[in-house]
Amino acid sequence: AMGDKTQARKTAIAAGVPVTPGSEGNLDDVEDAVRQAEDVGYPVMLKATSGGGGRGIRRCDNEKELRQNYERVISEATKAFGSAEVFLEKCIIEPRHIEVQVLADHHGNVVHLYERDCSIQRRNQKLIEVAPSPQLSEEQRETIGNLAIQVTRQCGYVNAGTVEFLLDHDDSFYFMEMNTRVQVEHPVSEMVTGVDIVREQLRIASGLPLQYTQDEIKISGHALECRINAEDPQTFVPSPGKVKHFHAPGGNGVRVDSHLYSGYTVPPFYDSMVAKLITWGDDREIARRRMKNALDELVVEGIKTNQALHRKLVRDGGFKQVDFTIHYLEKLIRD
Repeated sequence: AMGDKTQARKTAIAAGVPVTPGSEGNLDDVEDAVRQAEDVGYPVMLKATSGGGGRGIRRCDNEKELRQNYERVISEATKAFGSAEVFLEKCIIEPRHIEVQVLADHHGNVVHLYERDCSIQRRNQKLIEVAPSPQLSEEQRETIGNLAIQVTRQCGYVNAGTVEFLLDHDDSFYFMEMNTRVQVEHPVSEMVTGVDIVREQLRIASGLPLQYTQDEIKISGHALECRINAEDPQTFVPSPGKVKHFHAPGGNGVRVDSHLYSGYTVPPFYDSMVAKLITWGDDREIARRRMKNALDELVVEGIKTNQALHRKLVRDGGFKQVDFTIHYLEKLIRD
């Protein structure tokens, strides 16, 4: 129900959760795409039905771009996911990307672990995640948590998962997709709630009930996560090779998730992420300063990484002032 994005849209609608305007199902051909785009209005997004990780998605600002991108999206989707099916959605201008961590067991219990803000991304691939979102009011936080639970219950989901939304400039939430797995950014939710998500996932798989009710799950402090990728920071081309020296930062409120060690060879065949830096603080500024120090202390020699980009990001005024949408990073890079 959730692995197929068009079916996921139908599930969300059935749950009474708002979705972005778009095609009801997969597109038949490019002419169908043109007709649908005329109905919802440009700009639109072409998306692979089985896509993920920022692949199989293109923005189209007019009919010419739509026709040019249609075959490109199909080709990319076929190569990456083995499926040529695509659908179309209205493009929300300058949205924020907000997602909710959920847990659901075999006994009908569903809870959320509040939200993460994943708006700092490049080409629809997340780079920094923040929990909780510094841009939501308490009323919005309650709203999006309830929407995530509605979707989770509607599809009868059992496991740890993430329900993703776009937040428009008028504070409207739109369901985007559900990731039916533990995500890369799950540590920030663990840091602010104290819930071990992987442990809960194993308990769920064993048939045990959740250990927490919704009222027992509280937010404590703020957490950030930076994805450290093996890539050239100028061109973003992957940079596989042998790690000559690796040093992970430590200290209070600092967590490092990585498989790296001195002498390890990063292969060219997989995703370029090689480490995650996570920091926690009583408030967001403390978490940010700890991340700044952790990035300064991190050592990865022998390959190129995006460490310098992260150091620039956490020092940027817009990031400090919580003034960003999903286009913030690309604008910062251009400037």
